[in-house]
Amino acid sequence: MVQEWEIWSCANHAIKVHGENAAIFAAMRSDELMEEGDLAAAKFFRRIVTAINRLSEGSMGRVH
Repeated sequence: MVQEWEIWSCANHAIKVHGENAAIFAAMRSDELMEEGDLAAAKFFRRIVTAINRLSEGSMGRVH
């Protein structure tokens, strides 16, 4: 089971690497994993998208 701190760590890393495109990157990766049939990993990336959006709300506005 993935710990909550791991989600936030991944979200922070995605923001550092992908900037304002972090949520888009994570959502696209989630879609890819869903297509591959890896539902657990796809869910993990959806949780990262949510965390990215929460972190980004103050500084960049909501990212979809």
